[in-house]
Amino acid sequence: MPELPDITIYIESLESRIADQRLEKIRIASPFLLRSFDPPIDEAEDKQVLRLHRIGKQLVWQLEHELFLVFHLMIAGRFHWKSRGAKIGGKFNLAAFDFPNGTLLMTEASTKKRASLHLVKGESSLAGFDRGGLEVLDASIEQFREALVKENHTLKRTLTDPRLFSAIGNAYSDEILHRARLSPVRLSQKISDQEITRLYAATQETLREWIGRLRTQTASSFPEKVTAFRPEMAVHGKFKQPCPACGTTVQRIVYAENECNYCPRCQTEGKILADRSLSRLLKGDWPKTIEELEGNPALNKSVRSSGPTRC
Repeated sequence: MPELPDITIYIESLESRIADQRLEKIRIASPFLLRSFDPPIDEAEDKQVLRLHRIGKQLVWQLEHELFLVFHLMIAGRFHWKSRGAKIGGKFNLAAFDFPNGTLLMTEASTKKRASLHLVKGESSLAGFDRGGLEVLDASIEQFREALVKENHTLKRTLTDPRLFSAIGNAYSDEILHRARLSPVRLSQKISDQEITRLYAATQETLREWIGRLRTQTASSFPEKVTAFRPEMAVHGKFKQPCPACGTTVQRIVYAENECNYCPRCQTEGKILADRSLSRLLKGDWPKTIEELEGNPALNKSVRSSGPTRC
């Protein structure tokens, strides 16, 4: 799912192409995309785009006459900038938005059809899309601390909770926690002031660095390859690969449709976090430390080659 750095680049790339442009036509290809009916979607046609911004992970186009298009790309939704009048055929295409200078295609490479589009009227109508999470790049350390300890959950869950922190998801939470050298399963109300300071700095640095990196990579082109798995990432998506900081093999725990990647030496004091299904299967044979894992080749292979499990 596109997170804060990716959405920032989407907004900047769209601003240079559609800000102050007239939205000539909206072509809806998927009946699952449009989640609102009043006002009707054709009311947004022939309206000028006045401003683009985001609410959490949702992109908002402000149009004339107090109309707002709200996009949620979810996991597999993406934007693609094409020549004006581009065809909308194909099983992944959800909609096309025609402008005088080009067409924006919205796609979703998934059969679950979770991406959504709403058209609402009036600024007050946007309140329902705001989950209330803190905008971390604008926050002081005091505001960060308050949000962090508001509820007592694991750091991984806390950072990705849209009610607590805005637009941080699975990928960048892994990168933030690795930089902060904190375990993803530490409880948010059980960490020290020094660790909170370290986590705040890691959050600021990680997100700002990735925004800068994506800006450089995109330059004046449109971001066509938005992905949660990038070769420059330290641990996210790097299961079985060496940690760039210490060389220890990156481990993972998998839950629901997400997985958490971490370095046991940098983040968990050498402990291997229990993956609920696999550790239950192996019972007493489950490795508790790096040394136990690396000292048993057969067990090492079993743990490393395990498919998606739940924890």
